[in-house]
Amino acid sequence: MKLIFWKMQGLGNDFVVINSLEQKFSLTALQIKKIADRHFGVGCDQLLVLEKARNTTEDFFYRIFNADGCEVGQCGNGARCMGLFICKQNLFPHKKIKLGTLSACVTVNVEEKNNIEVEMGSPVFLPEKIPFLPEKAKNNNIKTSMGELTFFALSMGNPHAVIIVPDVSVIDVDKVGKEVSLHPAFPEQANVIFMELFNPRWVKCRIYERGTAETLACGSGACAAVVAGMQTSLLNGQVLVTLPGGNLEVKWEGGTVYLKGPAEKIFEGIIDDLESFVHIK
Repeated sequence: MKLIFWKMQGLGNDFVVINSLEQKFSLTALQIKKIADRHFGVGCDQLLVLEKARNTTEDFFYRIFNADGCEVGQCGNGARCMGLFICKQNLFPHKKIKLGTLSACVTVNVEEKNNIEVEMGSPVFLPEKIPFLPEKAKNNNIKTSMGELTFFALSMGNPHAVIIVPDVSVIDVDKVGKEVSLHPAFPEQANVIFMELFNPRWVKCRIYERGTAETLACGSGACAAVVAGMQTSLLNGQVLVTLPGGNLEVKWEGGTVYLKGPAEKIFEGIIDDLESFVHIK
């Protein structure tokens, strides 16, 4: 069985994008891990699957799988890439597209290729909805290999822990991020954002994504960082978020969070024999 896919990226956060509307297939978590493998597969941070809408409030539904094969609820960079994918494939007559995910419905506006806007929905602070267990982390503090760290917990469709640091360049993101992500306070793990403040409208972030590792960019993580900064009165207005892969713009005025940034198609590809490919050891 052949599997047609697109390789796409948003600020270096890269995706394998598959259209299930035009080809029928099923993938196990192990198979997704193989496709995501950068040495023996195609290589990606996440795999995205486009499906038909599941209700009348959305135009399409899409599924998001991390490189470890686990399905997650939200991905800001993935939403921009999926919006561009739909437009380039001429699958929808409008530039404004409502995309359903496991956790929410986001609206993508693909007016400009290099400046795609996503309405990410409202942040969630209730611990049981994140989910976050505050009794496991007194005063939102966690002991790590770099000492005790204070974090801000919230959900942007998936759990996030935002940690303000003086200098993100000296952080061992994979090591410390994994320690925080796997802490018992986060029963479903969490994306961990290390944020350095330059001024009220400019921050620099490095992000550990659960099920992956540090990535060059994370859209939902950038949104979580800005929301946390505004909740603590450290940020205001439209904020420029500088990530290893480039810049994103985030705006939040108390309701939905707006995320703006680029997306790009890299190439189209075909896995000639899906069953043989994913079973190679």
